[in-house]
Amino acid sequence: MKSLFLICLLTSVSIFGQNVTKAAKQPNFDTITLAGGCYWCVEAVYENLNGAKSAVSGFAGGKISNPSYEDVSTGRTGFAEVVQITYDKNTTSLDEIFKVFFSVHDPTTLNRQGADVGTQYRSAIFYKNEEQKLAAQKIINALKKAKVYDSPIVTTLEPLTKFYKAEDYHQNYYANNKNQPYCQMVIQPKMEKFEKLFKDRLKKKK
Repeated sequence: MKSLFLICLLTSVSIFGQNVTKAAKQPNFDTITLAGGCYWCVEAVYENLNGAKSAVSGFAGGKISNPSYEDVSTGRTGFAEVVQITYDKNTTSLDEIFKVFFSVHDPTTLNRQGADVGTQYRSAIFYKNEEQKLAAQKIINALKKAKVYDSPIVTTLEPLTKFYKAEDYHQNYYANNKNQPYCQMVIQPKMEKFEKLFKDRLKKKK
């Protein structure tokens, strides 16, 4: 991946259409559901993006009702580990959500992110309407046209039929387990990259 070019591309107004608008008095919330490997990683990033009200770890895209983490971890349910992001459209935007997404995970590795392997770790955008689907396709087309990655993008666009929240111990996992080896070795580098690329878009620490 040509990282410097990716940064320039993802900050290009001409590709994404518009900048983030100034915050309005009344929030205008929307949701988008993303799969980019282990949901602990994705959740940790978006919990720190200004304008994101919440990031909830869960499952989408599968075949059974009320799946557990144990069900999904078999790789046989069709579910992906996902994070459903609720964001204020007056403070951030769907375009920015996608900018972050394609900056902090590898969209070219099929059914895996690093050492996490299986269909549950696939790269996917679960859209709830045509607007989200078109916005996702737009950024993917731009990345392909610019040949940002040496390998083909394998991110799938899948309709969101049902989102299932993961067990409570999976929520806010990084924030609650920063000393855990996986957090230090896998999540922390992603956080450092995110904080470097989007330093002006981080939530203010209380």
